[in-house]
Amino acid sequence: MKTFVLGGGCFWCLDAVYQMTKGVKSVVSGYTGGAIPYPTYDQICSGMTGHAEVVAVTFDETVIPADVILDMFFTQHDPTTLNRQGYDTGTQYRSSMFYTNAEDEAAFRAAIVRNQPNWRDPIVTEVTRLGDVYEAEDYHQDFYAQRPGVGYCQVIINPKIAKVRKHYAEWLTA
Repeated sequence: MKTFVLGGGCFWCLDAVYQMTKGVKSVVSGYTGGAIPYPTYDQICSGMTGHAEVVAVTFDETVIPADVILDMFFTQHDPTTLNRQGYDTGTQYRSSMFYTNAEDEAAFRAAIVRNQPNWRDPIVTEVTRLGDVYEAEDYHQDFYAQRPGVGYCQVIINPKIAKVRKHYAEWLTA
């Protein structure tokens, strides 16, 4: 098993797509990259802690290649906007990838280069060594699957799922 820690704005969006991806064994929403231990969602939303909303995606590389996981990441959010995803603004919504070793750092940087032609503006995704990761509160875990009818899911997440489905349907379970 391999785990990537990725931030693409609101973790609910990344969670929704990766939860329905073949070979993904778990998706845990959380926070990393900040200055205080065990932050709460309210603290993160202040934008003052330095943390990013992230998902830890654990997947089986014999089922789905790491490059597909990374290319899906660049399909489901806008990696060209600094500290912003749609209406969500602040450093907690930055596009970010957190590595634990040189191999993952190289894979992340290669994914940026590979996906740049898909975007008119430069990709500004932060690539940083992973520090402590703090699991988000229970109500953030598997948010979309538990609340698909919520307005945010309908208006923000569903279009992202549709975009990923258009390019990666063979890798999705639903």
